[in-house]
Amino acid sequence: MLGMSANSVSYNDQGSVESGVDAAQENSNIPGSISSGGAAFSLFSADYKKNEDLKEMLESNKESLKLEAMKRIVGLISKGKNASELFPAVVKNVASKNIELKKLVYVYLVRYAEEQQDLALLSISTFQRALKDPNQLIRASALRVLSSIRVPIIVPIMMLAIKEASTDLSPYVRKTAAHAIQKLYSLDPDQKEHLIEVIEKLLKDKSTLVAGSVVMAFEEVCPDRIDLIHKNYRKLCNMLVDVEEWGQVVIIHMLTRYARTQFVSPWREDAVFDENSEKTFYDSEEERRVDESKPYIMDPDHRLLLRNTKPLLQSRNTAVVMAVSQLYWHLAPKHEITIVTKSLVRLLRSHREVQYVVLQNIATMSIQRKGMFEPFMKSFYVRSTDATHIKTLKLEILTNLANEANISTILREFQTYVKSQDKAFAAATIQAIGRCATNISEVTDTCLNGLVLLLSNRDETVVAESVVVIKKLLQTQPSQHSDIIKHMAKLFDNITIPMARASILWLMGEYCEHVPKIAPDVLRKMAKTFTSEEDIVKLQIVNLAAKLYLTNSKQTKLLTQYILNLGKYDQNYDIRDRTRFIRQLIVPNEKSGALSKYARRILMASKPAPVLQSAFKDRDRFQLGTLSHTLNSHATGYLELSDWPAVAPDQSVRNVEVVELVKETGAAALGKSKPAKSDKKFYSDSEEEEEDEEEGSSSEDSSGSSEESESESESEENSDDSNKSSSSQSEKSSSESDSDKKTQKNKKLQHKPASKDRKQKNGNAVKNESRSGSESGSESSSSESSSESGSELDSNSDSGTDQKKNTKSKPVQSKPVTKVEKKEVSLLDLDDFSPAPVTTTKSSILSPSLLSDLQGLSVSPTTSALQASSPVFVPEISHELLHRMTGKGLSAQYRFTRQPCIYGNSMVSLQLTLSNSSDQALENIHISEKSSTGQNIHRFSAIERLEPQASVTVSMGVDFNDSTQAAHFQLCTKEDEFSVSIQPAVGELLLPITMSEADFTKEQGKLVGMNESSATITMTPENVSSQSVNRNVVSAANLGVIPSNQENIHRFAGKTVSSGSLVLVSVALKDPDALITVNTEKTVIGSMLLRQFKTALTNITS
Repeated sequence: MLGMSANSVSYNDQGSVESGVDAAQENSNIPGSISSGGAAFSLFSADYKKNEDLKEMLESNKESLKLEAMKRIVGLISKGKNASELFPAVVKNVASKNIELKKLVYVYLVRYAEEQQDLALLSISTFQRALKDPNQLIRASALRVLSSIRVPIIVPIMMLAIKEASTDLSPYVRKTAAHAIQKLYSLDPDQKEHLIEVIEKLLKDKSTLVAGSVVMAFEEVCPDRIDLIHKNYRKLCNMLVDVEEWGQVVIIHMLTRYARTQFVSPWREDAVFDENSEKTFYDSEEERRVDESKPYIMDPDHRLLLRNTKPLLQSRNTAVVMAVSQLYWHLAPKHEITIVTKSLVRLLRSHREVQYVVLQNIATMSIQRKGMFEPFMKSFYVRSTDATHIKTLKLEILTNLANEANISTILREFQTYVKSQDKAFAAATIQAIGRCATNISEVTDTCLNGLVLLLSNRDETVVAESVVVIKKLLQTQPSQHSDIIKHMAKLFDNITIPMARASILWLMGEYCEHVPKIAPDVLRKMAKTFTSEEDIVKLQIVNLAAKLYLTNSKQTKLLTQYILNLGKYDQNYDIRDRTRFIRQLIVPNEKSGALSKYARRILMASKPAPVLQSAFKDRDRFQLGTLSHTLNSHATGYLELSDWPAVAPDQSVRNVEVVELVKETGAAALGKSKPAKSDKKFYSDSEEEEEDEEEGSSSEDSSGSSEESESESESEENSDDSNKSSSSQSEKSSSESDSDKKTQKNKKLQHKPASKDRKQKNGNAVKNESRSGSESGSESSSSESSSESGSELDSNSDSGTDQKKNTKSKPVQSKPVTKVEKKEVSLLDLDDFSPAPVTTTKSSILSPSLLSDLQGLSVSPTTSALQASSPVFVPEISHELLHRMTGKGLSAQYRFTRQPCIYGNSMVSLQLTLSNSSDQALENIHISEKSSTGQNIHRFSAIERLEPQASVTVSMGVDFNDSTQAAHFQLCTKEDEFSVSIQPAVGELLLPITMSEADFTKEQGKLVGMNESSATITMTPENVSSQSVNRNVVSAANLGVIPSNQENIHRFAGKTVSSGSLVLVSVALKDPDALITVNTEKTVIGSMLLRQFKTALTNITS
C-alpha cells in the first residue's frame, strides 16, 4: 500500500526527528543559538574556515565547546547544509559521558552513518555498549544509528540488537526496535523468518507507543501473514484510540485489509439493519431486529472494529480521518457510510494539499453514492482563492451530484465559473456543462443554447472548448441542429485553437448532407491553408474531402485530388499514410480491392454518441486514500483489497480465552493458592457476565481481559529472558517473606472469607506486588511495598536491596502486625461494603495489566529514598454527580480525598455523598453491575434504604488508567437508573511522594528530552512568595513538596496512581518571570499539568 508507505517514511524517521529536536532544544540558555551561529559563520568566514573552527571546537577538552559545536552542526543539517566532512571529528565524541552531547552526536550519526560506513564501523563497539545504557534515549539512539549503517557484514549484530531491544523495559526502545526491523529487512531480506519472530513478539506488546510501529514493520516485512493478527485483533481494536496518530493510520489500513479477508460482506441484499444508524452503531447484536429468515448477521468483531474507529473521525490529524473514512467505505454497511460525510467535509477547511487528496476521494465516492454529499453541496462551491486543481475537483464533485432537483442551482453556479479569469477552469466548466446535458435529458437543450452563446465569447479558450462540447452534444440529435452547425461554420475563420477547428471540420463532414452548400466552401478554404495547419486539423481536412467526394463528387472532385496530393508529400507520416489509404478507398482504379465498394458504408457509417464520463469512474478499483488512487495507476508496494469471502472463516481463531485460562491456572499453581476453588469462582463469574451483558460489550470485555493476561505472560517471559537472576532472586525473597507472615494472618483472615478470596486472586495474578501490598496494613507501608515490588519487577534492581530486606526481616514484621491490628476495625467495616462477585472478577482480571504497566516503565526503579507522603492539601470542593431534579429526589456529590485507595493500588479514592431530598424513602441504591465503560470501578455495596431528607457518605475507587477520560456508570435505585459520569482533573490522578533534593535532581536528569515540558510565565512582584507558589501548586495537583536549599526554586514530586510513573515539577522564580518545568514519562499528563500550573500561578493572590 504505497499510499501508506509514503506516510511510513516520515513515520519511521519520526523518532529520530523528535530526539533531534529535543536534543537541540535542551541547554538553550548557552549563548548563541544554532541559527544565529550558522548565520554568523556564513556571513564572516568561508566554508572551509567554518568547518575548521568546528573541528577545533569538537577536539577541545571543554564539554561546553563540544556541545556548542554539535548544536551548530545539527543546525546546519536542519537547514539542508552538507556537514558530512565533519564525520571523523564528530564520531570521536560518541563515547562522551555528557548525555546531551551524546544525544546530539547520535542525531548526526543517524543522518550520515550510511554515507560514511567505514568510519561508522570503527565505532560499532561503542554503539553496542550504548545499547546497555541506563538512559532509554541513548539505548534507542544507539539502535537507530546501528540500523542506519547499511553494511551486510553487521547484519548478525543488528539482528541481535533488535532481539534484545524488543524485550527492553522501555516502550520507546521497543518502538525503535520495530523501526529497525524494516531497515534490516531492506538490507537483508533473508532475515525475514527471524524478523517475523520479533514482529510476533512485539505484536503482543500492550504499550500503545509500540503498536503503530510494529504494525508498520508487519506491513513492510510480511503483510500476507494474517495469522499473526488473529490473536491480537481485538487488542489492536481496543487500543486504537490511544495509539499515536500516525500509528492509527497504519493500523487502520492494516485492519481494513484484514477485515476484507475475515468477514462476510455487509452489502448483501438479504442483510437487514435497523434504519436508525445511531442505534445500529451503539446497540449490541442481540438488540438488533434481524429476521430469522435473513441469514446475514454481522460478526461481533466486525462491529467492534467499526465501533472503535468511529471516535477517530473527530481526530485533528487529517490522515487519521481519511483512514477511518476509507475503512467505513470499504467495510461498513451501506446505511452507515454516511457517518463519515461530515468529517470529510470538515477537512476541506484545511490547506490545499489536504483538500486535494480529500476531494479526490470524495469525487470517487460521489459517483457511487450521490446522496452522501448532496446535503453539503454548498461546501463544494468554488472560491476565488482556490487553486486551479482544487477548483477542478470541486467542479467534478458538483457535476457528480447533479440531478433533476438541483441542476438549476448548479447551472447558475457554472454560469459564474465560465466567466472566470482562470482559462483552464473555465474550459473545465464547459466540459462539466456538457456532462450535465448528457446525463440529464431535461436540460440538454438549455445547455446547448448556452454553449452556442459562448461561441461569441472573446476568450478563445472558452470558444474552443464550447465547440468541442457542442460537437459531442450534436451527435445525440444532429438533424434538429443544422442551424448550430451553420453558425459554427461562420465562426470557423476566427477560431485558431486546433482542437476546435478539427471539431468543426468533423461536424461538417459527418453531417455534410444537412449543410450541402456550406461544406464544399469550407473545404475550398481549407485547401488554401492545408500546409500551415496543425496535424490534427490536416487529418480532419482529409476526412472531410473524402466524405464530400462520396456525397458531392461533382463540386469537390478536383479539390479532393488536390488535397490528397498535398497530403501525399506531407512531413508527418501519419498524414501520408492516411492520404494513401483514403485515395485507394474512394478513388476506384484497377488496383483497388473489394474495400472500395464499401467506401461509403465505411466512411459515412453512423457513429454512436460519445458518453461523457467522470475521470474518476474507474478509480474505485484502488483503495481510497492510497497513492495508487491519487495517481490512478498501480504504484510500487500497493496491496490490493481482497474480495469479501463467500463464507466467513472460523471466527474462533481470534479467541484467546482458552490460552488465558491455562496461563491463569499456571500462575495459580506457582502462587501456591487453592486453584480449584478460585478457578471455579472465576469460571462461574465469567459465565454470569456473558449471560447478563450485551453481546457487543461482552466481546469487548473478553478481548480486553485476554489482552491483559496475554501481556502479563509476555512481560513475564521477557523479564525471565532478559534478567533471570534478578527476577528469581526477587521471587525467592518475596516467597520467603510471604511464608513468614502467613502464620500471623491466618486467624484474622478466617473471619473474612470474601477479602481472603480477593487477596488470593490478586496473589495469583500479580504475585509479589499484590502480596506485599495487601499485607502491609497502613498507607505508608502499602505505598512502600508497592514501590519495592515495582523495583523488583525492574530489570535494573540490584540484589543488595533484596538482601537488606531479608536481614532486617524481624523489625519489619513487628511494625506491620501492630498496624494491621489498628486498622482491623476499618477493614471489617470495609467488608460490609465488599463488592459483588462480578466486581472481584474484574479486579482480578485487571491486575495483570497493572503488572505489565509496571514492567513496561522505563523510569529507573524507585528506591527507598522515594517514599509516599500524606497529601499537603486536600480540597473540600464537592462536584455534582446527580442533581436532585434529574435523580427524582436522589442527589449525589463526589470529592477526591487525595488518599491512597484501600481498594486497589491503581485506584483513585473518591468520597460519595448521597442525599434524599424527596418525601419518600429510596430503596436499594447501588451502582449497576454492567455500567462500567472501561475503567475498573470498585462499587459500594447497595444502600438498602435512605430515609427522606437523610444523607449517607460512602467511599469508592476508580482506576482511570492515568487518563482524564470520564468514568461513566449508572447510579440505580429500586425503580430508576441514572447515567452519571466522574471527570477527574489531571491533578487528582497523582499521589504525593517525598525525596531528597539530590534524588530529585537525579531523577529529573533521567526524564529529559521528550519527557520534559516547560513554560515561562510573568508574575507581578507583589504576588511572588514561597507560600503562595506552594499553595497554588499543591492545590492544583496532588504533589508533595520537596525541601529546597535555594529560595527561588520550588520543587514538587508525585507519581501517577495507576502506573506509578514519576511526576516532577519545579518552579524557578526569576524576577519577574517564573519557569515551570514538568518532567514525567507520561507526556500527555505532563502537558496538561503544565497548562494547569500556568493558569494557577498567573492568578496568584498573595
